[in-house]
Amino acid sequence: MNTSIITSRLLKGVSIALVGGLLTACAAMKADEATSKEQLLAAAGFKMQLANTPEKMAHLKTLTQQKIVTHEKDGTNYYVYADATTCKCVYIGEDANYQSFQQLQVQKNIAQEQQMAAEMNQDNAMNWGMWGAGYGGGAVFIRR
Repeated sequence: MNTSIITSRLLKGVSIALVGGLLTACAAMKADEATSKEQLLAAAGFKMQLANTPEKMAHLKTLTQQKIVTHEKDGTNYYVYADATTCKCVYIGEDANYQSFQQLQVQKNIAQEQQMAAEMNQDNAMNWGMWGAGYGGGAVFIRR
């Protein structure tokens, strides 16, 4: 068999594996985001309803997925978050729950920013020079 054909097939196989890996990683990140959001919804008082019948699951799949959508019923606003993949459920809340959710989201974002700032300050406080040559821009000498 021609080496260029083997190389071409090898590159194609590696490319397919890389794309598959990236798609799997993206799906895992999306599932983590959904789980995190669902935890905030529950903490804000949203009620979770499982799609525990085929009819509920079929209806759940027709709803906007993993986004909070406002629905009005009898003059009251309800906030609905549907997730047909991660929890196979719907979260339903009212105005007070939605406001609480927004506050929790802001608090979570602030906490993440504070953590990042603390990590950056810790990195800046590291005195690499005291640990000898080779760290923090110092020369590395290799003896033979």
